[in-house]
Amino acid sequence: MSCACCTPRNRRWITEREHSNVSEPQIHESAYIDDGAEIGEGTRIWHFCHVLPGTRIGRNCSLGQNVMAGPDVTIGDGCKIQNNVSLYKGVTLEDDVFVGPSAVFTNVNTPRADINRMGELDTTLIRRGASIGANATIVCGSTVNEYAFVGAGAVVAHDVPAHALVVGVPAKQIGWVSHAGERLTADPATGILTCPRTGRTYKEEGGALVAADSQDTSE
Repeated sequence: MSCACCTPRNRRWITEREHSNVSEPQIHESAYIDDGAEIGEGTRIWHFCHVLPGTRIGRNCSLGQNVMAGPDVTIGDGCKIQNNVSLYKGVTLEDDVFVGPSAVFTNVNTPRADINRMGELDTTLIRRGASIGANATIVCGSTVNEYAFVGAGAVVAHDVPAHALVVGVPAKQIGWVSHAGERLTADPATGILTCPRTGRTYKEEGGALVAADSQDTSE
């Protein structure tokens, strides 16, 4: 998963001219990749990023300008993290997660400057395909489930159901979104919700969103 070009001594931006298959990570010369970090194939790390020890970043990810990850953070394949995001110890992103610019993650619930609480870190899990809007805050101890959508500026302090659309301070659910991230509206006659982008159909069942054709919505 890691390669020699990811060490601090050898970090550099790898151009398509140098690697026609563009399989190796591409790391801007201003980024810092600490020893013990692992970067997957095809991942791009942009200006002024810092990846700390023990952090594992999957394949084909993008870390925008001024992203910090670690130590010991896990980022899955295909994630896109926009500018000015810090992912602290205790945060895990599964595959295909989108994190908007300046989104905030915490890892201590009751911080004090004069009390060391590094032994009291709480965890945050962002499940596959979820999207976190710009300037949203995810308070530690929360799980944002598969394909959920957290609106810009929302403050999440509780678990978010799969496919839920949540907004506001504190974040509250106002609807459902499809796998493609489109807001769903139910047909008043049938109750079926259809994605306007893909045509995929869903229904609400027991307070959860399920596929109208009975297939698992997490696929």
